[in-house]
Amino acid sequence: MNPTVVSTPDRLTGHLRWTLTESFVMWHRNLISWVRVPIQMAYSLFWPVEMVVLFGFVFGGAMAVDGVDNYREYLMPGLFGQTMLFGIVTTLMTVANDSSKGVTDRLRSMPISRSSVVLGHCFTGMFHSFLELVSLILCGLAIGWRWHNGWESAVLAVLLLLLLRYSLIWVGIYIGLRLSPEAAGSSFVVLFPVSLLANTFVSPEQMPTWLRVMSEWNPLSATIGASAELFGNPGRTGGSWAADHATLLAIVWPLVITAVFLPLAVRRWRNLSR
Repeated sequence: MNPTVVSTPDRLTGHLRWTLTESFVMWHRNLISWVRVPIQMAYSLFWPVEMVVLFGFVFGGAMAVDGVDNYREYLMPGLFGQTMLFGIVTTLMTVANDSSKGVTDRLRSMPISRSSVVLGHCFTGMFHSFLELVSLILCGLAIGWRWHNGWESAVLAVLLLLLLRYSLIWVGIYIGLRLSPEAAGSSFVVLFPVSLLANTFVSPEQMPTWLRVMSEWNPLSATIGASAELFGNPGRTGGSWAADHATLLAIVWPLVITAVFLPLAVRRWRNLSR
């Protein structure tokens, strides 16, 4: 009897199916770990709300942006983008903790796809960021923020925010595989200035020239500017090529970041010593 011959497309389809199945298993495992630490879950969801209160009510009264009457209308897209950026910390901590506790070594010893583990971290990060974004949007609606260009534009704005988060997940996985949990926890010290050196809280036009250029070409500024335009929120219009083409850059920057760090993250995982 002739042995059954499996065609190459069938093998590829089967491999892809198993990789996705194992990735969802890894996502479920990460989700259970997250739920079993309720203080971490509560803090990650409460932090965006805290930022709304801090900048919307404590500092917001002293903030002034040209052409903006209601600062909270300007603020919310910036906080949406900042939350997507700070999601790197969650990814870094998860990956670094797994490495330090030997979980990574145990997973590498199992007969599973190498890509499924990093994809599992990706699914977890996206799910976590979606929940944070929903809680922040609800908080914004509670303080009077609104979108003004219809549901379709609002959904596109959310997708651009999640696209940025998706690209930054691969940055977090790659760096997390190189850091200790202590070093990963201190990454906030680096990320917070990055979020300030953007159009998050004030218009780059109010900054000195050298800071304005850096702010306008910050990938975070592109996503915030594009989402604000789609939401119909004021204050982030033109003056430079980067500001006038924010939507284009909000797509290009995440694609470039993903193209660089996705293969680096997968290669780093595969090359870890046993």
